[in-house]
Amino acid sequence: MSEVTHLHVVLESGESRTLAVNANTPRSLADALADHDLPLNTRCGQRGLCRGCEVVLLEGSLTTLQHTHHAPATVQACRSRLTGDLSVRIPARSRNEHRPQVGESFEIAVPYAHQPLFAPVPGQRDTAFAVDIGTTTVVVLLVDLVTGNVLSRAGAFNAQIRFGDNVVTRIDAARNPESLAAMQRAIVAETLLPLLLRACKLAGRPLERIAGGALAGNTTMLHLLVGADPSPLGIAPFTPRFITSRQVTAREMMLDADGLAPDTPLQLLPGIAAYIGADITAGIYASGLLFDSSPSLLIDIGTNGEIVLQHDGKLTACATAAGPAFEGCGLSCGTRAHQGAVSSLHLSLHPFHLTTETIGASPLSQANGLCGSAYLDFLATARQSGLLNENGRFVTEAWNLIPDAHRLNAPPGRALLLDASPNHHALRISEVDVALLLQAKAAIGAGVEVLLETAGIRAADLGQIYLAGGFGMHLNVAHAIRIGLLPEIPTHRVRIMGNTSLAGALLTLVDRSSLDEMENLRGHVEVIELNLADRFEDRYIEHLMLP
Repeated sequence: MSEVTHLHVVLESGESRTLAVNANTPRSLADALADHDLPLNTRCGQRGLCRGCEVVLLEGSLTTLQHTHHAPATVQACRSRLTGDLSVRIPARSRNEHRPQVGESFEIAVPYAHQPLFAPVPGQRDTAFAVDIGTTTVVVLLVDLVTGNVLSRAGAFNAQIRFGDNVVTRIDAARNPESLAAMQRAIVAETLLPLLLRACKLAGRPLERIAGGALAGNTTMLHLLVGADPSPLGIAPFTPRFITSRQVTAREMMLDADGLAPDTPLQLLPGIAAYIGADITAGIYASGLLFDSSPSLLIDIGTNGEIVLQHDGKLTACATAAGPAFEGCGLSCGTRAHQGAVSSLHLSLHPFHLTTETIGASPLSQANGLCGSAYLDFLATARQSGLLNENGRFVTEAWNLIPDAHRLNAPPGRALLLDASPNHHALRISEVDVALLLQAKAAIGAGVEVLLETAGIRAADLGQIYLAGGFGMHLNVAHAIRIGLLPEIPTHRVRIMGNTSLAGALLTLVDRSSLDEMENLRGHVEVIELNLADRFEDRYIEHLMLP
């Protein structure tokens, strides 16, 4: 007979629950909480590499591989095992359901006709949906096929996050057939279907009126969406099981709901390569990059930074592993963009002055982390003020100008405290954080430079840079240029495009010729493998410095 452990859980809202957990199971505290509909941000795939799933132990004890933790203590739930009754508090930032800032906005910079991909039957099957399947978030648009108008939008975290916060961890997890099936359920049943239902409810349209859907995403996400094993994407020569446009039915994709016809067609947009997927194909087309008379770049900054250069009508592309630092993973107080997170920051030293802004305008004392845009602001203003040297280390003379209440000297190194309030030492930026950010910055900067050198042009020759993706919507462009994340060009030449993946999916729905255009352009893109490029390593090392 199994023993039962009682787990008392206190949430940030003040709500509390007592859960009965099988004490004989070897699973983690994170798993136990997920079993009771309290999933945490296990964004590193439960490998103990981030702080996404931290909980506060209020009473009792928890064991890890190293030792036993006794209350009070802050522990990683993914590495902890229950040994008896206990009480924990789950911070808001550790909840997987914490509402994200979802990239629902976009600009379409190409003309298009009204020729729906699916022939509408007015008053019957006259509605369709466009989807961006992102590694972190998923967005659904509901579209009236008769008018071409967007009726509603819905977005949320991709429920696959619990398997890891990047494509590599999910590819590794997919080697287990049970995990592959679980990840397909996570994206289809736990994410896409609820979003589609929400969008339909907002628009007042029943599922019976759905004529079809168009879906974009990176190559790994589209594989997992249809249950195709993506493991070949994890080893050279990185061969996808499919890359061209593909149409499946709702039944084949296991998108099952009352009212949705099983034969509903779902169009997957075409990709270009293993790590340059349909989201980038959509971005190339929707941004109008193809039609520029001067050289131009499309940059999608995320866990994987995808970069496309257009020069004299020729397209060259690369993907660089920027890592998850710009989404906050691995940083001492990093978080994704959501309500309550610090989104911007400015530092000066003569005299010392630190200003911050949070999403939702909540007080800094209540902020629950820093998102990537704030870290980027810190790199720029701390370097400009003289606090950081070119290697990203704190300059001692400048460090001594900072009031004691804002300085922390503790392992693994010095850190700037954002809030000097008594007993509020949670929000900080350390020298270790800076090193991780410089690695992410260097990957993007070096990738851009390799593409420019391959084409034989300089940054000054660029007429336009198109920034795609959610991160691009929030960053300070001048700061991004100052630290070398973006090439050194006038800020007015940088165009914020938003979610171009979603834009491409929408274009596919309302103008069926867009799909042919995207399928055609993918055959004209030269892909450069940066790991094989002689110049990349040297450029990467150079970009580890702050200008």
